[in-house]
Amino acid sequence: MSGTRPAALDLVAVASLACAGWQLGFVATASAQQPLVPPPPAEAAPPAAEAPAGPTALTTPAMTGPLVANPNPIVALEEDPFGGKIYVGGAVTGLGLFQTNHIIGDRAVHGDASNAQVFFQKTEGLFQFLTQIGAYSFPSVGAPYISSGRTVGDFFGPVPVAYGKIQPTEEFSIQGGKLPTLIGAEYAFTFQNMNIERGLLWNQEPIVSRGVQGNYTLGPLAFSLSLNDGFYSNRYNWISGSAAWTINKENTLSVTAGGNVGTTAKSTLATPFFQNNSEIVDVIYTYNSAPWTITPYFQYTNVPKDAKLGIAHEASTYGGAILASYQFNENVSLAGRAEYIGSTGSVANGAPSLIYGPGSSAFSLTLTPTYQYGIFFLRDELSYVQATSFTPGFAFGHAGKTRSQARLVLEAGIIF
Repeated sequence: MSGTRPAALDLVAVASLACAGWQLGFVATASAQQPLVPPPPAEAAPPAAEAPAGPTALTTPAMTGPLVANPNPIVALEEDPFGGKIYVGGAVTGLGLFQTNHIIGDRAVHGDASNAQVFFQKTEGLFQFLTQIGAYSFPSVGAPYISSGRTVGDFFGPVPVAYGKIQPTEEFSIQGGKLPTLIGAEYAFTFQNMNIERGLLWNQEPIVSRGVQGNYTLGPLAFSLSLNDGFYSNRYNWISGSAAWTINKENTLSVTAGGNVGTTAKSTLATPFFQNNSEIVDVIYTYNSAPWTITPYFQYTNVPKDAKLGIAHEASTYGGAILASYQFNENVSLAGRAEYIGSTGSVANGAPSLIYGPGSSAFSLTLTPTYQYGIFFLRDELSYVQATSFTPGFAFGHAGKTRSQARLVLEAGIIF
């Protein structure tokens, strides 16, 4: 690839910085609609790490910030037979995406509803539940954008998350259904995360799994263990778990891990063949003290050799990321992410492609200024991905031979 910077990339950068400057101009004048509350650490054990985003805001779906949930959620039922209120909420968001070097089948420009979801939930009493209904998309850096209509059909249907929970004590609960994964530092839906797009490391992790999960807290420690179908394979041969230690109110350390204890031949968009036959571990640290939230984490995955599945040689990925958010005031924040991921194997030894061809590697940089006023928000994002090594045909551009891709993404909506 030529070392000359593409004109399209310059245009994307200028447009994003202009939009960022417009948003950050509100720092001195924006009036507060919600109290400044630091978002919860980005980890997978809810009892230890999640904190309400406002005086009465709900903790599910989990949100790492800087976007915060409605502090006055709608009450659908004041008291159900098992004790506790039933709430109705939701997220309605739209995005525009502009990118360079798109692959065949993708487009340079997208406009879409990134979320059109309604949440029904109960977070108190012996019996609790969460149901999310509607449309969604999973924009991710370095991967083709899939529209919300196709995502709903090819991934988790119009009810992407739905589970019931029995909580007999404050320390113990058990839940079952379509569960958010325990693994990783980034959640599934755009409004839940610091950035609009998920990262390169997130592409190696499950999103939603069907199964059962037990949760137990012991002081500052929180544990979860799940038997599930991994990457939505409908074969219940995955075991996932998380362990979190809330060191103090500012610092949390967690380890999340999972793996396929059998083999699964299924391969779809929701069930990527190699990842669904892998093992994965993430080590995540979160520092959370206003105005900063900083989350560095490390990830390792392995796909073992399996002649029956046609995997001629094992392959692994290894990578790390730093996610950070700075809150200027109650309305304006700036988030960023830097990450690197590499993989082992080669075309010659028949190793699977886990990134951009066997043995490939890549890094990404993402910057996301955000403005939120009550339940309304607006944010834009500039991201850049570069494959530092790749197999021709597996990277960017129509021929898969271009090394990099830049994106400008705009998202606006309400969280009610």
